[in-house]
Amino acid sequence: MDFFDRLQEQIDTVRLPLFAVTVTAAAQVNTLLIAILHWHGFRRATPLVLPGIEIPPRPVLGSAVQLDAPWHRFETVDAMLLDAAWQSGAWEIERVERRGCNVIGASAAEALCCRQAFGDYGEDGARDRQLLDDETDREALMQLAASRGYVRWLFRPVKGGLWNTLKEADDTLDADGGRRPPCPVLPEPRRRDGRGRTVYRLGKVQRILLSC
Repeated sequence: MDFFDRLQEQIDTVRLPLFAVTVTAAAQVNTLLIAILHWHGFRRATPLVLPGIEIPPRPVLGSAVQLDAPWHRFETVDAMLLDAAWQSGAWEIERVERRGCNVIGASAAEALCCRQAFGDYGEDGARDRQLLDDETDREALMQLAASRGYVRWLFRPVKGGLWNTLKEADDTLDADGGRRPPCPVLPEPRRRDGRGRTVYRLGKVQRILLSC
């Protein structure tokens, strides 16, 4: 799976800098992966013109991409995303492992995190859409994750991303904000209890990055 090329195709199509990328998998090998591209804070003027009516700019919705290439180890997904994040100039990639939210004792906050990891924003999403309509299997995968748990990765691209203005803070980056492969950081095994956060450091930045 060459996720970096898919990512660059999406950036070229939307023609806006990317804020962040999340990829989520149910905690079961060889299932589909759901990548969500976040274009936070951007608005576009509508091409529709109505005499005497001012139509406000529309928010740019996130894009959901389904990755269906076979994989049999979570380290394979880690390696793919480390490569994409490295070439994209990201300073780090975060891997979060969570249990299923259909277990006894799971809180409403855990259920919300699970839904949002697959791009389901509940009633808030119904009022204010967050994603473009897509033909992915997000709903089925979310149900599987609710029972089996899930893994979510997040990174913020510099190349083609909103963070390109900060690239001077990292001397590991090329002029365009990317890096040449291969990525020197190796995948780490999943946590034994299937819960927790792992952060892969890829570069350096002098400013604080806020989680989305």
